[in-house]
Amino acid sequence: MKTIKNLVVTASLATLALGLTGCAGMSQQDKNTAIGAGAGAVVGGVLTGGSAVGTVGGAAVGGVIGNQVNKTN
Repeated sequence: MKTIKNLVVTASLATLALGLTGCAGMSQQDKNTAIGAGAGAVVGGVLTGGSAVGTVGGAAVGGVIGNQVNKTN
């Protein structure tokens, strides 16, 4: 079972990385939102043992946090 979880996490991260290649035309705030949502989904899923509610909740919280991040030079 642990091998399946590792495979799912690895596949999720690979999908996220490939998905971010489509972010070239996005604003920095949009990129931060997408990254936050992706990271939140992974963390939420891991913390709740793969629960769909935990994954969706983590994505929502991560997206909000990512949206609020201000990048300063």
